[in-house]
Formats: sequence, structure tokens, C-alpha cells
Amino acid sequence: MKILGIETSCDECAAAIVEDGRHILSNVIMTQIPLHERYQGVVPEIASRAHIEWITGVVKRALFEAGIEPSSIEGVAATAMPGLIGSLAVGLSFAKALAWSMKLPFKGVNHMLAHLYAPQLIEPIDYPFLGLLVSGGHTILCRAEDFNRIEVLGRTIDDAAGEAFDKVAKYYGFGYPGGAAIDNLAEKGDEKAFKFPMPSLHKGEHRYDVSYSGLKTAVIYHLSSYLRPGAEVTPENIAASFRKTAIDILLSRLYRAVQDTGINTVVVGGGVAANAYLRRKLEVKQDLYVYFPPISLCGDNGAMVAGIAWHYFQRGETDIWNLAPNSRFADFKWHQEDG
Repeated sequence: MKILGIETSCDECAAAIVEDGRHILSNVIMTQIPLHERYQGVVPEIASRAHIEWITGVVKRALFEAGIEPSSIEGVAATAMPGLIGSLAVGLSFAKALAWSMKLPFKGVNHMLAHLYAPQLIEPIDYPFLGLLVSGGHTILCRAEDFNRIEVLGRTIDDAAGEAFDKVAKYYGFGYPGGAAIDNLAEKGDEKAFKFPMPSLHKGEHRYDVSYSGLKTAVIYHLSSYLRPGAEVTPENIAASFRKTAIDILLSRLYRAVQDTGINTVVVGGGVAANAYLRRKLEVKQDLYVYFPPISLCGDNGAMVAGIAWHYFQRGETDIWNLAPNSRFADFKWHQEDG
């Protein structure tokens, strides 16, 4: 079954053809970075207008690169939540119209569940596992029971991890996008040059929650207070020390969840999954089975949307034509998408 997946939740206009939930026939991603770089952040109005201009061409290119005719598509899926409401509306509307006109099944997909599925485009992963979803807009630690069912164990109580990277990068003029800019600088710096504070959240409900507001404030407003004796204040050292602390915050909660649940399979998804320090730290953990998506599937892409949609279609689960985009991730402990 060949599925067309469309992703327009933020500033990437993407479409892909995936067969049987795993075999990527094409994966086209048009980035809007040049459009937003002057603003050092995504401008929602610009993003949605670019999606309107690009979406038809991106889908046609995905079909061309897959080497198939439109008549070979057997299902259409698009990101329905969470994301920028205007951007979501473009991809979702296009997908619904295409599916309706071709009398094909349609499914709206949760963006975060799709990110969690991305590593399974490379190899199948047994459930249950612990998921670490880290992006510009979300930071979630969860227990995955199935492709569409997760228990949220912890999340950020303020800034998402990717958001903190972007804000620090913008303040110091490191470049845009912030996450990649800091990662590149950090590879040349001393991660011990600054000893930034780690948040201490109380136990109970917030046992696995994370916080980035304190770290962000320390790096931006009180930098000199955390400089180690003899260390230099350089962009590379700031980036390396900030990156280490930001990722160590995530890892401390993840390791705690591994110990508490007894689950030693970990799946990482989202844009921050491309972070070099995070990948190195987890790849050497011999007591864990860790799965990362390839770098090409860490960011927003249509392949993860098409891949997870195949599982819905196999269960006969589709969505109705009036499905509306939703800008937010569900705010409850158990999250299940069941058609």
C-alpha cells in the first residue's frame, strides 16, 4: 500500500511516498529557512503563505521521485496537530481535497506520534519503549504502548529544549536555526568552560518534568557567574557548555524513567534528535537499546506521516472530511489516536 504523506506543521513543506509503512520511495522537503532567517524565528504568516505556494509542486516532485503516477496512491495522510494553525491548515486541506477527489482513504496524523515513529522507517521496534520527543515546540518523555498510544511521563514546564537553543542562539547571534548553529559551534568548544545550573524539580507529579527557563536565564543574563577559573568566554565555549547542560537535563530524567519502569529500549525523535552530544551520550550506553532516526528524518518530513498512517489504514481507521487542524498537543496523561 503506497501512502502519500504531507507535513506542513511549521516551516518545512514536505511530502513523501512510503510503501507498507516502511519503504521510503521518495521524501521531498522544501525548507523555509531563507524566508525566516532575517527574523531569527518562524513568522507564521510567511510560513503559511509559502506552504500555499509550494505544496502542489512538492507533492508532484514526491510522485516523480517515487516513479509512480497519482493513480498508484492508495491513501493520503497529513499532519493535523500540533503546530502553527495556518501552516497545518494548508497541508491538511490539500490532503483532504486530494483524497476526496481520488476517492482515497484519508488520515490526519499527530505530528509528535509521527516523530516517534520515524526510527521505525529504518527498522521495526518492539513495544513498549520509552520515547524522548524533543523539538522546537515540544519536550516530552513518554512510555509508548503502541504506534498511536503513549503515556506522557514528563514534559517541559516552560520552554521546550529546542526553543531554549533558539533563544540562546538568537541572543548571542550564533546563527539560524539556533539548534544547528549551537551544535556546530559546540563541537569546537570546551563543554566544561561554564558550569551552568541544573533544575531541581520536586518529586511526585513532576518527577520526569524538565525546565529550561533557569538555564536560559543563566546563559543570557548571568554568564560570567558560571565561568570556571581559567576558562575563556568564547562563542564555542558558551555553546558547548550550554549544549551539555541542556542535554544532561533531558538525560537525567530519561535515566530515572529507565530505572523506575525497567524499560531499557529508548526511541528518540524530533529535531533535537540530530544533536551530536545527545547521540554520542546515548549511543555509548551499553545497558540501553537506543534508536535514533537518521539525520534526514529528525526534522519535519512527510515520510514519518505516511509511515505511521499506514498502520491506521491497516486497521481501517480514517478521518472524516471536516477534520480541523489543532495547534496543541493533548494535555492529558494518556494520549491515544484511534480514528
